[in-house]
Amino acid sequence: MNDETSNHERDEMKAANQALSSSQTSDASSGDLTEGGHMSEVEAAAALEEFPPIPDDEIERIKNDITAAIKTVYDPEIPVDIYELGLIYKVDIENDRSVHVEMTLTSPGCPVAGEMPEWVVNAVVGVEGVKKAKVVLSFDPPWDMSMMSEEARFALNMF
Repeated sequence: MNDETSNHERDEMKAANQALSSSQTSDASSGDLTEGGHMSEVEAAAALEEFPPIPDDEIERIKNDITAAIKTVYDPEIPVDIYELGLIYKVDIENDRSVHVEMTLTSPGCPVAGEMPEWVVNAVVGVEGVKKAKVVLSFDPPWDMSMMSEEARFALNMF
């Protein structure tokens, strides 16, 4: 192997590692990451080959379908879906077609705290193109009424 080829391969491996590192979610405990949170260059290249990037138009469709699916989930005590309530903080779609959702509840003592994340998982995995979903509850920042959409405020007569 000559120096030009090895430099080129090294550059490709670095680019692959950077791309994968930037797309990782908080699931570092899965064993996919090495100490310090970075994949080895060989692991990064193998992951890119195994899970090529999802085309932008498909990402857009999946995002829209996930939003629509999440809008079917309601807090039983509030007649507004959890998306419009502002309970969904973040949705990440990975190249392996897994989806990571960060959400909150209206309060930590919510009576459906143990059930609602599973409702969201079930809604998201029903979307075409999604292989699996993980929901993580976060109370940072804590939810407040300012996070509701205008549609939610109108539905609840809070405008």
